Amino acid sequence: MDNKLIAICFLTISAIVLMLANFSSPPAQADTAVNSRDYQLITAKMQSGAEGLYVLDNRTGLMVVFTYDNNSRTLRPRAIRAVADAFR
Repeated sequence: MDNKLIAICFLTISAIVLMLANFSSPPAQADTAVNSRDYQLITAKMQSGAEGLYVLDNRTGLMVVFTYDNNSRTLRPRAIRAVADAFR
């Protein structure tokens, strides 16, 4: 066997393996929540279609919403409110 045939076989087998790995992995989701004693972090879709990061400070009772700004590539705070305001 010459080098071209070995390279073609190797590339074909690696392409098949990568295609099978792509179809067998679960898709990424951003609907998880992280909980500890001091903070809770939740990601969710916002009305504008962007992703929002909600951070709840359990000690102070404040919640802040962050969104990602593509232009400056930073997280920007959108709103800071008391959690009690959501239940009034």
